[in-house]
Amino acid sequence: MHKLLVLYPEPTDRAAFIDYYTTTHLPLAKQLPGMLSWSYSVDITADEDGNSPYFAIFEAEFPDKGTFASAMASPVGQDVAADVGNYATGGATIVDFALSGGEES
Repeated sequence: MHKLLVLYPEPTDRAAFIDYYTTTHLPLAKQLPGMLSWSYSVDITADEDGNSPYFAIFEAEFPDKGTFASAMASPVGQDVAADVGNYATGGATIVDFALSGGEES
């Protein structure tokens, strides 16, 4: 399995981020070819002081790195990447990785 993780720091306007993200970006991202599953949250748990380095998170799963790379190189993948600047005013940290181990519940 290959995972994509996108971490979003605090945006300039939370409501605008959520609106654009849920109505425009996610419907586009759901079209990534070969993606097996995806999930997101805008409810990140803060530390005991109420701080969190991230406001939102997105996670997607692909069968392997080749499928992920092809998805991101596709026209949809290029549109997804180009769209990030339209809502992520705080930027985004993007990490992709192969799973090394773990267990399913």
